[in-house]
Amino acid sequence: MKKIYLLIGTLALVACAGVKEPAQLDGQKVFFAFDSAEISSEAKDNLLGQSLYMKNHTDTKVLVEGNCDERGSSEYNLALGALRSGNAAHVLIKDGIEKDRIKTISYGKEKPSVLGSGEEVWKQNRNATSRVK
Repeated sequence: MKKIYLLIGTLALVACAGVKEPAQLDGQKVFFAFDSAEISSEAKDNLLGQSLYMKNHTDTKVLVEGNCDERGSSEYNLALGALRSGNAAHVLIKDGIEKDRIKTISYGKEKPSVLGSGEEVWKQNRNATSRVK
């Protein structure tokens, strides 16, 4: 992630290139590689944008939903979904959002975003989705 340093008087601000506050937080998604809960740089930028939204809307609370594609057992996907939602929440918390404003849940493969099979469908279903509470 490219950082841009801005000097304003004696105050230094750090802005991260690629980080943009979304117009709306509800339904924001970050995506994951197959069989992974690792936060990519693109996902991190998205989450930092979500964090910026939450900093600017201090009454906002979110539920981060962890989702998986249809492959694998229900138990495995529930565990992987929990890791995905937890890792996404961790980015928000690390960026200064209070823990009590964030809840996580795993739906595993039980609530797909897109119905069907094949890589194009699966990659849409491997996500963590933020829902405003």
